[in-house]
Amino acid sequence: MNVAGILAQKGRDVITIAPDATLTEACHVLTEHRIGAVVVAGKDGDVAGVYSERDLVRAISRDGPGVLSQPVSSVMTRALVTAAPSTSIDALMELMTEKRVRHIIIMDEGRMAGFVSIGDVVKRKIETAEAEAGALKAYIETA
Repeated sequence: MNVAGILAQKGRDVITIAPDATLTEACHVLTEHRIGAVVVAGKDGDVAGVYSERDLVRAISRDGPGVLSQPVSSVMTRALVTAAPSTSIDALMELMTEKRVRHIIIMDEGRMAGFVSIGDVVKRKIETAEAEAGALKAYIETA
């Protein structure tokens, strides 16, 4: 079980926002798409960072509500945490825990191939556990 399996199930589409979008605009994007983070990308598609709910909370805590008119680039997380489609789910969970992030950009041959959240990972782990339990139950019932 690897990241490619998650992307095959959820799709590879990634919601992005421009670095010069305001925090208010970014909040609308998060709300509209019911997501906790968005990739910040320039016009050329190059990834500049990730803007998350955590970034918003830190910014408001530090600078007050006036920060909402500032650009996303002023508060986004620039230290990108990435993984490859071949990364195992367990390795991805370990990376998320180690780096204390809930979203990871998936890169394939230098290009963004997807964006995975902790929710995507947990969903996949639960599906796998349920399938294994079902298989064991079927095995026991036929023995």
